[in-house]
Parts: sequence; C-alpha cells; structure tokens
Amino acid sequence: MTELDDSDIDPLALDVTGEQNVVNKDKSGTWEHEDLAQVKIKVIRGHTGGITSCQFCCQDNKALSSSNDKSCIIWDLESGEPIHTYEGHNRSVTSCCMSPDNTMFVSSSWDKSVIVWEVENGKILWQGSHDGVVTCCCFSNNGKYIASGSDLDNALNVWNVKDGTLLHKRKNHHDSTITSCAFSPNDERICTTSTDKTTKIWDIVSHNVTVTIKGHINVISACCFSQDERRLCTASWDKQLQIWDISTGMFRSEGPVTLSKGHEGSISSCKFSQDGSLLVSGSYDQTIVVWDSDNCIRKLTLKGHSDWVCGVDISEDTRWILSGSRDKTIRLWNIENSDNIPVVMENKKTMGLKIVKNWERQTTTNVLSTNPTVGINIYMNLRNAKSCYHTCSSM
Repeated sequence: MTELDDSDIDPLALDVTGEQNVVNKDKSGTWEHEDLAQVKIKVIRGHTGGITSCQFCCQDNKALSSSNDKSCIIWDLESGEPIHTYEGHNRSVTSCCMSPDNTMFVSSSWDKSVIVWEVENGKILWQGSHDGVVTCCCFSNNGKYIASGSDLDNALNVWNVKDGTLLHKRKNHHDSTITSCAFSPNDERICTTSTDKTTKIWDIVSHNVTVTIKGHINVISACCFSQDERRLCTASWDKQLQIWDISTGMFRSEGPVTLSKGHEGSISSCKFSQDGSLLVSGSYDQTIVVWDSDNCIRKLTLKGHSDWVCGVDISEDTRWILSGSRDKTIRLWNIENSDNIPVVMENKKTMGLKIVKNWERQTTTNVLSTNPTVGINIYMNLRNAKSCYHTCSSM
C-alpha cells in the first residue's frame, strides 16, 4: 500500500477502512480519499511552484490555474492531465482569469505585466504593463474589458480586450497595494480591495468611486459579487468574511453580516455559488470552508492541503469545489453528498433555524433552538425582517 501523509487523508470519512483509494501519485491527477468518504478528493499535480489562483472553465470540465513557477495551465478535470501550459512571464504569475467564451484568458505577474492569451494555441494576443507588480486581473462578464490592479502606483487599469488599449488608468486608486478586483455581474462597476483595509466600488460610466467600505481591521485580500448583485463579500487577513448588502445601501446604516468562526488563519479568497446559496473561502490555515450564505453559518470545512490555500472556486451546479495551494497542488472536492455528513447534519440540528412565513399575520418567525423540540419564538413584522439578516452569526 502506498504510504500516505496526513494531507492525503480525508477527515470527513465516515469510517477508516485501512485501504485508501489512491492511484499512482506520480500521475497528474489522482483520487485520494477513503473508500467510504462522503467527500471525494482528486489531487492534481503538475505545477512546480505554489498555486496562486484557480478557476473552473469550459462548462466546469476544465480548470485554469496560475503559479509561482511563472506559468499558467489548463487542466482536464476528468483525467487530471494538463491540456496546455502557457509560459511567457519571467516572474511569478499572481492571478489568471478565463474569458466568458473560454477562447482567451488574462494573467498578471510580478514582472509588472498583463498578458492576454489565446487558449487554443497559446499565442499571446497582447501585453500591457503597470508601474508596479500586477497583483490581480479579471475579465468583465461581457468579455469586452479587463481590469488589473497593482502595487507601487496602487493603480486600477481598465483595458479593451479587443486590442489591448488602456481605457482607464487610476493611479493611487487606493492608499496601498490593490489585492483583488472584480466586475459586478452587470459590468457597470468594478470592486477593488487593498492592503489599506478598504474596499472601493468604481463606476465605469461616471468614472468615479461611488462606494468606499471600511469594516475589516486588517488587509482585505479578496472580493466577490453574488450573481443577483445584491451582496458583496470581502475576505480579510483578520480571519473574517463580511457580506455587504449593496443593492439597497442598507450596509451604510446596518453594516455587514460578519462570518468569523470558520478560519483560524488569514483568509485569502472567496467565491459565491452561481445561485448564491453557498459561499466558499480559502485560508492560510490550509483549509477551505463552505458556508450556507442564506443562513450565515459554516456548513463544512475541507482539509487536506499542506500549505496556504490561495484560490477557490465552485462549480455552477454546486457539486464541486476547486482549490489551489502553495503546496503546489490543485484539489477537486466533490461535495454533492455533504448534507449526509454527520457533522453537517449535527450543525443543522444545533442551529435549528427555521423561517416560517405567516402571510395572514404578515409576520416572520425565527425559531432558534439547540434542541429541535424546544424553540424560542421571536415574532417580528416583515418590514423589520431585514434586521434579522444583519444579526446572523456563524455557528
């Protein structure tokens, strides 16, 4: 039997069988979990440096990753084999992002460059530059624009995808290094986060910062929008996730929902599921946490990486989690049966959260109980229900 270290063992297995479902670990992708595990894990190897970002692409059949080894790779997730390796940067690649039509992708690097690649043949379509290290990059949802952020000049750049024209250059957009950027689903706004502990939303039409958010007490490392554009999540080195209701502006008076009991280390990344029901976060504590974003509670924690988790993604059907780590591996986690895991079932029972809509009385009842048979009923008028949303706490 192949000797395994702790990082290869699935902590969510229901029983220890003594035999691991492990194929030759020299291959690019191998399933590494116990036979009765509820969460199956495929470990993908091929990068020679730490993974800096990863995402699903091509109808979730493939994945794109970037690495400190100066390369980006597109992987076939069925076989775990690399389809194409893209080399052109001369220093670590900090981030990568696939275009909506999967025909090209953008990468950013410590070499101060942004490169747009043609997926099929690996051709460099165009290249742009910043005055400092380019820390992040992303495609707009309509595929027409690319945003990138940097240190030194703390700039937000917006590029025309078609020909690489620099449309906007906002020097000193933040007071310190920009750590992440993301287009809103309707592509009208760009959100950026920074080591200056602020989050900014820049309006593409007016060319003005319309929102500046302060709430975290340490570096803000990542951000993501829900697809309905109601919520913005920010991740921080303060070990917290904060979810902001940006659709109504209520966050100005009520603040964010804070998820603070999931990670023991700095949080590096976050991603909402397509339907907004789940939120995934990765951390320097080497774990990935899946959150029930509707009820503001931790659903399960995924362990297996042996170094910082630097990137996460979730498939459109919410069955799969993708993670990349400084341990040079990409992991594919199958969570479709996670509701049957005892710890998840126990969390649901402990929370005992039910929302019963009584339309006749126009009230909402929240039943909070540590015992499913004993409840504390709190009645409130529907017009005040939103205040409950902002007082959810992670369990």
